[in-house]
Amino acid sequence: MMLPFLLMWLSAQDAAPARLQVENIEARDETPAAKDIAAVHRIYVDVLTGGEAAAQFRDLLITSLQHTGLFVITENPDRADGVMKGGADDKAFTDKHHSSDNINLHANFGASSRSSQARYTSEGESHNAGLGIGETESTNSEERRHEAFAAVRVVNRDGDVIWSVTEESLGGKFLGARADVADRIARQLAADYRKLQSPVKKAGAGRQ
Repeated sequence: MMLPFLLMWLSAQDAAPARLQVENIEARDETPAAKDIAAVHRIYVDVLTGGEAAAQFRDLLITSLQHTGLFVITENPDRADGVMKGGADDKAFTDKHHSSDNINLHANFGASSRSSQARYTSEGESHNAGLGIGETESTNSEERRHEAFAAVRVVNRDGDVIWSVTEESLGGKFLGARADVADRIARQLAADYRKLQSPVKKAGAGRQ
């Protein structure tokens, strides 16, 4: 009589770990998706559209995001709270400059007088002066420059866009065009993240 009950008990014990594992997986799957950027802590930067320039820009963007110290950058999209997507481009162009300087100075002076007396005397006087200066200087220069452009967005697990930004740059004082755009995006994301975090922290402090 005891044998059937013993077998049933052992079967239940074997099934318990499996049920626990399934429950844990379901619990992870039911994790609510981030509704705004304040709930994003782990970011996956997806491959950006735009060719070779976009591939290099992705590396710069990852570095800039890490420098904020606010996010964990992962190469596993399944572990990310948000995925950064978008496109970037970098175009080279020639910036031409033309300038000219002109200096012109002209001065003229003239005087004339004449008197006469018939049959006896005749006098005449005449003065003329002239000054002319002219100078023209023209310069032409060409400078090879780059213009970088990027439009990115952060998407949560439900596929909803919770943050987006567009940046462009001709290059900063210490950064090239691509690096400057990546830095601007990271700084804007960090600023928006901190702005949304502040009310959350104040609300938590009020409940204590």
